[in-house]
Amino acid sequence: MLIALEHLLQKYLDSYSHERVIAERYLSLLRHPDAYLRTHLPGHITGSAFIVSEDMSKTLLVHHAKLNRWLQPGGHADGDTDVQGVARREANEETGVMRLELLGTGIYDLDIHLIPARKDFPSHDHYDVRFLFSASEHDPLVVSEESHDVRWVALDELERYNPEISLLRMRDKLPR
Repeated sequence: MLIALEHLLQKYLDSYSHERVIAERYLSLLRHPDAYLRTHLPGHITGSAFIVSEDMSKTLLVHHAKLNRWLQPGGHADGDTDVQGVARREANEETGVMRLELLGTGIYDLDIHLIPARKDFPSHDHYDVRFLFSASEHDPLVVSEESHDVRWVALDELERYNPEISLLRMRDKLPR
């Protein structure tokens, strides 16, 4: 069953009321009919998956080719309003892992980040809606054409791969 992003944002705020300002920016963006299209500027909706191992000691990261950084898998909604489905699809495509278990019932994290300009497209914001999944470390990994590598990374070594607050915040939200 598809649950509207507006509803998921309200539910997210029940747990993370201190993130009201960022959630309101999402709600404002969603008033635009093209918010889910990558051509919508100055920003658009993306979905990503923070994937943890079954024992919650590692996360699955991709070394993004265009951005040259280790990140959680994710990508453009391209008109799809099922952002959880977008996150799952992108994780499947970018890691090769097909068996993902959704943890929780809604949004895990929100982040708005600037994507640098390229020769064919101006800089813009990604309004990234993140979902928490678990997967087996034993499933085979596949490096997509969008990445240089895919790797399970110990959560206590995450800063060595990417020290950005946005990624570390997702680690720190994990239940202990």
